[in-house]
Amino acid sequence: MDYNQLFSSVVSRSKASAIRELLKIISNPGIISFAGGLPDPNLFPTQTIKDVFDTIFANSAKEALQYGATEGQDCLKKELVRMVKETENIAVAPDQILVVSASQQALDMSARMFINPGDSIITACPTYLGALQAFQVAGADIIGVASDEDGILVKDLQDKLNLLKAQGKPCKFIYLVPDFQNPTGTTIPEDRRIEILELAKRYNTFILEDSPYRQVRFEGKAPRTFYELDGGRGNVMTMFTFSKIFVPGFRLGFIIGPADVIRKFVILKQAMDLCSSPTLQVATSEFLRRGLLQAHIQKMIEVYRQKRDLMLKTLAEYMPQGVTWTRPQGGLFLWLTLPKQIDATKLLPKAVENKVAYVAGVDFYPDGNVFNDLRLNFSYSSPEQIVEGLRRLAQTIKENM
Repeated sequence: MDYNQLFSSVVSRSKASAIRELLKIISNPGIISFAGGLPDPNLFPTQTIKDVFDTIFANSAKEALQYGATEGQDCLKKELVRMVKETENIAVAPDQILVVSASQQALDMSARMFINPGDSIITACPTYLGALQAFQVAGADIIGVASDEDGILVKDLQDKLNLLKAQGKPCKFIYLVPDFQNPTGTTIPEDRRIEILELAKRYNTFILEDSPYRQVRFEGKAPRTFYELDGGRGNVMTMFTFSKIFVPGFRLGFIIGPADVIRKFVILKQAMDLCSSPTLQVATSEFLRRGLLQAHIQKMIEVYRQKRDLMLKTLAEYMPQGVTWTRPQGGLFLWLTLPKQIDATKLLPKAVENKVAYVAGVDFYPDGNVFNDLRLNFSYSSPEQIVEGLRRLAQTIKENM
């Protein structure tokens, strides 16, 4: 059977994740990898989670093991309402929340919800490649907006919105990771957020805010979320995930927005997977009910801050002149820029030969036309691996300059 003649157009638009494919190549334990966006597994609250499961199977086994509501378990949604109020000053009702299988499902659902093939959306340039994958599969015309050390440039955003308006094309939404962005680690200041939000209102579009790392802040004061700045007026929808602040294996997140839009998401999710795991929702709810999340996040912050500081110190010590990098105030990543003549994609196999790996930056650009950037993750590797891995990477760069 030749299945090629049977595949849908969606399959033809699908591309493999550069990170997922790379992780298969670099599974050799001798390779030090800065490629994945992996939390430090040594920080997982393993014993506490075991105790949580003992509790829920003793007291709530029927609920935990049964099918659940597509919207999410009531016990978890109750905790989420409380959490976003306490941590983000966001007041939402339960019908404004949908529990999803981490934020990647929220991205896929958002693409299905709002994008027809050929529709225009705007993203930062560069931006999270998992979002680009979801939007490309939906057939979006993805327009990238130039960025600096403070995120997307307001002037370029306005120019792109004006261009779409002149062409008679609506911008379906503006997708942003405003805090410790994946891949650059940059954060959009609050005054710029206000300007961006005003542009979204003026051009009759909305902001799809992706917030996986926001609570993992090492220093400085957090700008208000786009959702809070909007005051719940419906110009922003925000995605959160527990993958980076709790455990990624639970594959749980949630999206907040206007109740009527969330209802449409619920109907879409019914056709996708009926519901996210009730077992894991009930366990997460119990973890939150006990008030354990913030202490866990604080422990992560302390460890990740030390790793970030070590990575910055080691980069300054080993990297040759002409190489620059961002200094994130939180999150899991920083962004390395090589001299223009060096292609990070072509350099990668040589780095792997030297037993170190990273993610080439080209896949984070909507047009795939910038080749001298790369992303480094500092959360997963041990301090010893950070130093040795960056020494190997610097040596690889020097050998190819």
